[in-house]
Amino acid sequence: MAAAGYMLEAERVRKSYGGIVALKDVDFRVRAGSVHALVGENGAGKSTLVKILAGALAPDAGILRLAGQETHFASTAAAAAHGVAIVSQELSLFPDLDVLANLFPVHMPTSGVFVTRARMWEQARPVFQDLGLQVDPHALVESLTLEQRQLLEIARALMIHPRVLILDEPTSALHARETERLHQILRALRQRGVAVIYISHILEDVLNLCDEVTVLRDGECVVNAEPVDALSIDEIVRAMLGEKEQMQTLTVMHRSPAPGGSALRLEHVSVPGYLEDVTLDAPAGAIVGVAGLSGSGYREVLAVAAGALRPSQGRVVLVDGTELRPGLRNAIRQGVALVPGDRQLIGLMLDKPLWENVAQVRAVALRRAGRWLRASRLRERARAHVERLRIRASSVNQEVGYLSGGNQQKVVFAKWLEAEPSVLLLDDPTRGIDVGARAEIYGLMHNLAAQGVVQILASTDPRELALVCDRVFLFYHGRVCAVLEPPRLNGHTILEVINTGILP
Repeated sequence: MAAAGYMLEAERVRKSYGGIVALKDVDFRVRAGSVHALVGENGAGKSTLVKILAGALAPDAGILRLAGQETHFASTAAAAAHGVAIVSQELSLFPDLDVLANLFPVHMPTSGVFVTRARMWEQARPVFQDLGLQVDPHALVESLTLEQRQLLEIARALMIHPRVLILDEPTSALHARETERLHQILRALRQRGVAVIYISHILEDVLNLCDEVTVLRDGECVVNAEPVDALSIDEIVRAMLGEKEQMQTLTVMHRSPAPGGSALRLEHVSVPGYLEDVTLDAPAGAIVGVAGLSGSGYREVLAVAAGALRPSQGRVVLVDGTELRPGLRNAIRQGVALVPGDRQLIGLMLDKPLWENVAQVRAVALRRAGRWLRASRLRERARAHVERLRIRASSVNQEVGYLSGGNQQKVVFAKWLEAEPSVLLLDDPTRGIDVGARAEIYGLMHNLAAQGVVQILASTDPRELALVCDRVFLFYHGRVCAVLEPPRLNGHTILEVINTGILP
């Protein structure tokens, strides 16, 4: 056991990326048998710190101790060998391998020289049952939903029976039921003496689950291991934002779209196995939400409206009265943009500079930059988006892979706004984004609504849907089971309906 009960410690850790200082002499300690929250705005240094703790990054300066012994992890595999496991916000699964192969990427159970898949599943089954993860162990990861991949990443970390478990936004793709199941597992791990580091932007979860809270701001520790009982959500937010003007995320007003405005319409749409006779109307200037449990069909609405999923019957009518042509490229040309929450898998080119990512749709797919692409003009347009969305980057030439998760998501937004869409489809666009960045995204959505842009928001956060949407379509087993509008539009009712299929 570590001195004073500390299982993992970081002392005076520093890290810079070029001209950007990510961490400034940060001290951090997590006790054995505790759940320790690490919070802060995007770009505050949270992900950099946990990557150092887990061996994914080397610090420029500072000391790490595990169970009181000074240590250095050359890689995440080395950290895992010492019992330090991380579930990163950016999933690290291999999409072209099956579920079992992803659970044992290095050390697979063998019988002689042969890998024993039966033994692999025997070891994995109890973890899957604890998490409520119901997938075919032989299915390719690329066939899984984002929610299933999130749970699989957590399962892989639990398979090593860690002494330290680091969770970076572990519930960002999970629904309430799966989130509570994970929290139960973390409470059980705490009882076994495991040290859990928990990063989340859902501050209610922090207060309900965690024992201590550390807050980072601009690479510095501004609240250090404060007991959770001594803090309120307001105090945590103030610590995160400092002297900045605090965004009023809880006072977004619902608007009533102007009657008679053009709309995106799904008319009696069916997709075998996903949707059955779905009719949905999204007026110009409205923010329309869609929600349901995993597999209920609500996310397939976005796929149909984006041209990626072709209905077996029914049709999609766009704001200009034309019918949507199948295919993603056709949808883009018809003014439909899809902002994904899974930014690293389908949203960004991580090894390319920010300006190239922003220019990807407008300049390449739509050819709106002219026959000859002028890099200087594309950089200029990217700078405007950086300023508009408050993207924290050293310059538009910085590779997107080095930005924080929240800033990466803003780049995805900027890329699709460059296409000047009339229909914006939003798939969990604030996944893994802090309170300040969320408010900025919500403000942007309301500005776009004022310009008449049609917006459909799919979200796993019922509070978000109740906060920003004018109307929410709730799905159950592939059908619309209820449509909520204020004053009945609230997080509690959304959760009850998507779990029962019945409007109380």
